[in-house]
Amino acid sequence: MLLAKVKGTVVSTKKADSIRGPKYLLVQVCDHREKLRKQYVVALDLVGAGVGEVVIIAQGSSARQTKMTFEKPIDAVVAGIIDLIEEKGTITYRK
Repeated sequence: MLLAKVKGTVVSTKKADSIRGPKYLLVQVCDHREKLRKQYVVALDLVGAGVGEVVIIAQGSSARQTKMTFEKPIDAVVAGIIDLIEEKGTITYRK
């Protein structure tokens, strides 16, 4: 799993995955202190995340383990929205 910050949405009217409803998000990979990396990922949003939120991203075969994504051509999903990260007794991120 990766941590990432939501940077925007991705709109696609024609898709091969046949999933209706959830949106795709453009997320930028970050560390536990919200330091952004140069890596971007398009992820299917399963939890209703918004721009600016830090999220948990599942990729690869793990992204296809939900009822909505099972046997679909999905490589990344937003699996959770981060509220707080604590490292060795110190809070490194708070929503």
